Amino acid sequence: MAHATGFEGVRAEMTEPVRIALDVMGGDHGPSVVVPGAALALERRPDIRYLMFGDEAQIRPLLDANPKLAAATELTHSAVSVRMDDKPSQALRAGRRVSSMWMALEAVKQRRADTAVSAGNTGALMAMSKICLNTMPQIERPAIAAMWPTIRGESIVLDVGARIGADAQHLVDLAIMGAAMARIVFDIEKPTVGLLNVGVEEIKGIEEVKAASRILRESPLPNLVYHGFVEGDDIGRGAVDVVVTEGFTGNIALKTAEGTAKQMAQYLRDAMSRSLMSKIGYLFARGAFDALRKKMDPRQVNGGVFLGLDGVVIKSHGGADMIGYAGAIEIGYEMVRHGLLEQIRESIAIAHEERPATPAPAPEA
Repeated sequence: MAHATGFEGVRAEMTEPVRIALDVMGGDHGPSVVVPGAALALERRPDIRYLMFGDEAQIRPLLDANPKLAAATELTHSAVSVRMDDKPSQALRAGRRVSSMWMALEAVKQRRADTAVSAGNTGALMAMSKICLNTMPQIERPAIAAMWPTIRGESIVLDVGARIGADAQHLVDLAIMGAAMARIVFDIEKPTVGLLNVGVEEIKGIEEVKAASRILRESPLPNLVYHGFVEGDDIGRGAVDVVVTEGFTGNIALKTAEGTAKQMAQYLRDAMSRSLMSKIGYLFARGAFDALRKKMDPRQVNGGVFLGLDGVVIKSHGGADMIGYAGAIEIGYEMVRHGLLEQIRESIAIAHEERPATPAPAPEA
């Protein structure tokens, strides 16, 4: 079952500040959104400290206008930024070690920051993250996990990173990592996990998905409950806490859901402005429509979590405004506060210990 978030029930006592590295030049809007978003997150989480990377000429005036934010920020100048249309290879050639994106990730690698947040080019951010931070031992490749609004609250869906293909072991690792994130976000001991498939019957689906289902069903994984297969409409129903799929399918599902939400919002706007009576009806039902608008607002669930890296990286939507960007910062804050990396490492270690050894090949005659 999916759960509402907000992290109200899982907030740990404040101890050391959470140090967050920001790629200030990333995204469609750069400093004009990132800096106000950082200020908003600081209002909500006073124990945040920022390491900002980007063009000082653009960032410094915004900091000077907010003394409270400036006091919590260390600014490092970078004259290089990754463009939204750069290919990962281009971004690496031009931006390795010198771009605001790389410098934010390197701060995490050097343990000067606890997490990095960027609204920049997704492909470039993933490529730089893998090179700068490395992938966790026993993890084939990282994945992007997204919060997904559902009828029952929210679920986690991964991978939504547009990477084509996944073998059974990678799908199992996604389930374990997604469950670790769900324990933090939803404050539940054993999240339910489902594999996205074309049907719920065991005979349906490609072999990799069926093999992953067998492993999850037969392995004694103490930190999750395997639900079985789920279909596309089960995501919106909130049938499980974590939905696992390979990145190509997950990204298509994500973009389809975003487009459908915009379509429905436009339908509502058109219907409410069609006639005088509909406008009057809107006034009477305004509270309900405001609640619906908030539920469909993508800013409320902005921030994809890169799972499987040896560091916490958050990807904000490139077109996010200050409210959405603040939400992405807060997701990074909570992942650090509640030990996401430690939970993933522990769960992966347990899973590999419990997994039966692969039989050695028979000697040749």
